[in-house]
Parts: sequence; structure tokens; C-alpha cells
Amino acid sequence: MNYEAAQIGSEPRYELTGPETPRRRRRWVIAAVVVIVLAALAFFFLRGGKHDGGKAGAPAAQRGGEQLPSVSVAVPGRHLVARVVTATGNLAARREMPVGVAGEGGMVTRVLVEPGQWVGAGQVLATVDRQVQAQTAQSLAAQINVARADAEIAQQEYERAQQLVDRGFISKADLQRKGATLSAAQARVRVAQASLSEQRARNGRLDIRAPAAGLVLTRSVEPGQIVSSGSGALFRMAKGGEMEMRAQLAEGDLAGMRVGAQANVTPVGSSKAFPGQVWQVSPIIDPQTRQGIARVALKFAPELRPGGFAQAAIKSGAANLPQLPNSAIQSDAAGNYVYVIGDGDKVVRRAVTVGEVSDAGVSVASGLTGQERVVLSAGAFLSEGQKVKPVLQKRGG
Repeated sequence: MNYEAAQIGSEPRYELTGPETPRRRRRWVIAAVVVIVLAALAFFFLRGGKHDGGKAGAPAAQRGGEQLPSVSVAVPGRHLVARVVTATGNLAARREMPVGVAGEGGMVTRVLVEPGQWVGAGQVLATVDRQVQAQTAQSLAAQINVARADAEIAQQEYERAQQLVDRGFISKADLQRKGATLSAAQARVRVAQASLSEQRARNGRLDIRAPAAGLVLTRSVEPGQIVSSGSGALFRMAKGGEMEMRAQLAEGDLAGMRVGAQANVTPVGSSKAFPGQVWQVSPIIDPQTRQGIARVALKFAPELRPGGFAQAAIKSGAANLPQLPNSAIQSDAAGNYVYVIGDGDKVVRRAVTVGEVSDAGVSVASGLTGQERVVLSAGAFLSEGQKVKPVLQKRGG
């Protein structure tokens, strides 16, 4: 380090030179910055103490500028909520008609329908060979002609006898015999006609006909097959094409089920629901499964195939219950609950029992009266006893 002397007046002056001079300047600059920062902090704390009424150490929760979390709440009220029972079961024809041989049978000559076809009442489904029966009918028709000829001769003889008895050539007894002969001849004509009608009716029963209009479900006969009254069902039909679902319900659900209840049926493999209504409720319960059957009537649709499996949602009664959105319902190990806003705008936990779930929301079977302020969302971030700022939301319906 070098020192230089300068003469000012009579006293010498020494100036510091060399590498130590810039280092000292930086130290002074840093010290000045630190002093400024400390002064700013002191000013800030002194000002905050004045706002806190002189209590510089008061917690933020006790300060007048406290920021409470805002939460959306609603008063759910009570709404008419339908009770929906879900069930599964099989699809079937509502009135299934087995069709077999009504007459004496014979060899099938033609089958005129296929499964899936609609037929009318009395329409021929299959024909049976009738050659022998046709010959019998022709023979009976000829017998009618013979009987009519005999009746005509008897009629003529009776008329002549009436003329002769007036002239005294024959007795009244002879006239009476002629009249009896005529009556017998006319009776033989009627007998022959009845025999022919009977044979024609038998021939007509050889054809296998639909007993009513409907949809052909199955066919179990082919041309050349010999059939008789003991052959069983050759066709199965759904009367009018009407279908049904035989929903299996638990004993408790069946107790509240009523005829006429509306239902939506969704077959397996389809996303489309078909409307229907309960037309019959089983009067008995299976002692093994503790279940009963509710039969849901359905209109015909190609997707409704007898023997298929389906799921039904049946509306069974209704009740006035509070309804909430799904976001309002919380759940943990203790069960389902909601948060309501109590006195002093503090959060209170309320245990609830969840009812039916639908597009309109979740119904609350118990736990709420409907007049509480219920937290609609953000319940997972709240805790019981926490003070909040409720923001009331209007609920439709």
C-alpha cells in the first residue's frame, strides 16, 4: 500500500491509493442497501401494528381483513321423486299359442310360413294331403243326388195319390203311406247333406291354421312329415305380436308393486329402452329364491326376442324428498353425508341416507328436511366447524 503526502498550507495530507480502495467502496454500498431494507421492514411492521389496533402479534384469523372461503349452497326443498325398482328377467310372448293338428292328420304337403312372419286369423300355415278325404266327399255328394231323386219320385206319387183319393180309386190309408214315404225320402236327403258337410269340415281341419292373428315364432314341421293329433305343437305364435318381460323382483319390492306401473325395458345387447307397463303381479313367492314375477307388457319390436334377457326400471310409487346434485353427496367409512351451513355460517356435517339416483339428481331418503342450506360443491375441501361465506344458489323445480 502506498501513501502520498500533499502539502496544503503547513500540514501534510495523506491519500489512500492502491487495490484496497474499490473493495471498501463496495462494502459501503452493501451496507447502505441493508440499512434501506431494514428501514422498509420496520415501516411495514409499524404500519401493520396500527391497523391491528396496536396488537402486532394478532393472528390473521382475528384481523378485520379476514378472507373467508366462499361456498355455493342451496335450499333443496322437497320434490315428488318416483321410486324406481331395477329388475332383470326374460323376454317372452305375452300370449304364446302352440299350433298343432286339429283334425285326423296325414302327410304334410306344404308349409306356407316361416318364423318371423305375421299371419292373420284362420290363415293356412301348412296343408296335409287330402286325396282320400276328397274322394269320400265326392261319394257323399253323389249320395245326396240319389236321395234327392228318391225324394222327387216320392213327391210325385204322393201328389197322384191325392188326386185318386178324391175320385175314390184309393183309400185314405194308401195316401197316408205315400206321405210317409215322401217324408222318409226328404229326411234321407238332409242326412246325406249333413254327412257331406261333416266331411268337408273334416277336410278343412286337415289344414293347419292360425287360431288368431299374430307373429310366427317357431316352426317344427317339414313337407312329407306324417302328423297327427299326438304330434304336439308344429308352430308357436305370439298372439298379436305382444311381448312381455317377466321381471324377477325381491319379496320387498314385489310388495309395493302395482298393476299399471310404468317401466322401461332394455334388452341385452341394445342401448334402446322400450316403454311398457306392469299388467300382472305374481300372487306367490318362490320359497327358494324369495322372489316373485312382475310381468311387463311390451309392444312388438324386432329387438324384443322371446327367450332373451333384459333389464327393467319400474316406477313403483313416489314420495316427496329433497333432491341434491351428485357433487353435494360425500362419503367415507362412516357412510354418506352432506355439509350444511349452521349458526354463525359454520360448516356442520349431516349424515344422510341416499335414495333414488336419476338425471335430476340424488334423492335423500332421510337426514334432511329440505329447509337446510346444503353445500353443493367443494365439500371435500371443508371441515366441520369451519366458518365460510355461503353463496345461495337457486334450484330449479
